[in-house]
Amino acid sequence: MRKSAFLGCGARARAHARAYAFVEKGKPAAACDLDEERLGKFADEFGLAHRYTDIHEMIEKEKPDLLHIVTAPTRRVPLMTIASEHAVPVALVEKPIALQGEDWRALTQLEQTTKTKFIVNTQLHFHARNLEFKRDVAEGRIGEVRFIDISCASTMPDQGVHILELAHSYNGFSSPTRVFAAVAGADALSATAPSPDTAQAAIAFENGVRAQMTTGPYAPRIPGRESVYHHKRIAVHGTEGFVHWTMVGWERFTRSGGYERGEHDYTEEDDKAQARLTDSAFDLRADPSIPHGTRLALALRQFNVILGAYMSALERRPVELPCAPSDGLLDALRAALG
Repeated sequence: MRKSAFLGCGARARAHARAYAFVEKGKPAAACDLDEERLGKFADEFGLAHRYTDIHEMIEKEKPDLLHIVTAPTRRVPLMTIASEHAVPVALVEKPIALQGEDWRALTQLEQTTKTKFIVNTQLHFHARNLEFKRDVAEGRIGEVRFIDISCASTMPDQGVHILELAHSYNGFSSPTRVFAAVAGADALSATAPSPDTAQAAIAFENGVRAQMTTGPYAPRIPGRESVYHHKRIAVHGTEGFVHWTMVGWERFTRSGGYERGEHDYTEEDDKAQARLTDSAFDLRADPSIPHGTRLALALRQFNVILGAYMSALERRPVELPCAPSDGLLDALRAALG
């Protein structure tokens, strides 16, 4: 049985840990947090006897197969660098993977040199219905894909990274080639993951598919759901049908099966998806050659779309992808929108 360790013991770490009720290939052994009270509560809740306030000490003593990095996004680069320096075999990193061009470039360099297999916690990739629908799309059950519509009620780096990952994976990971975007609102630029409040982005992919991304308060909403975190969705339209996934249900139309729809419980499905992602991380420990679906290289390519969208909005032009992001994009957005 493989073992894991947690770096960070906040709310998102609890979601990672709760999924171990369904994980089959490993179990948590230790946790680390600078806040001893938070560390103690987390370790007590999940039965972890080994507790640390120093990441170096935990990694050296525990030698985890899998490290969950569940900390504020401002700490991604230094903590992932430490994991790499200690040769942690696999690290599962909470999203967003970056905030602006400077940390995106640092992680791009790290990805090219590290021996650690970094994967990103975009767990919607592993929701059962999304896995089923991706197979439908890949097998041509909706015909040739023409258009992808993605939206979320939160911001681009907060929840937009989830729907961007879905668009990328539903489209067979075809490379994004161009983005044209508009943004508005400065309130969220003071958030933990700073960003304009709302954004619209038209995205072109190498295989000719187009996507439209909407984030923020003008995104489509599910009636009766108040939280911005309840409004992530993707619709993939083909020449012979479509698939549509939301956080509470799904629709599908195919020539062979006609129209179908159903509902699901997001929390229950999300815990199981998190478990599938965790088990896939342990699989990667056993076989590092696996081309993991949420690996760092793909997440950086997806986040480059967001950086390109920021540049497009600031410069009022389409931006070719992958782009070389300017320094200080968040400051430039504050100046433009404030």
